[in-house]
Amino acid sequence: MIYIFKTSVTKKQDILQLTPVIKKSIPYCKWSFDLTDCDNILRIETKEAQKEAIIQLLKENGFECEELSD
Repeated sequence: MIYIFKTSVTKKQDILQLTPVIKKSIPYCKWSFDLTDCDNILRIETKEAQKEAIIQLLKENGFECEELSD
């Protein structure tokens, strides 16, 4: 599955903070942030994680996160 989220992540420092959390919680996935996009996109490709778990993970770490619909 590929999930695309709008986030409140705005700085590389935020990504550095989230990197170990994402790697630990969703170890077998490909992910990236696009901070040049107005929605500060998080794109995750995974077979295991569910969108609700990803949203909760970011919220637990102080960031807003919502899935963008097709």
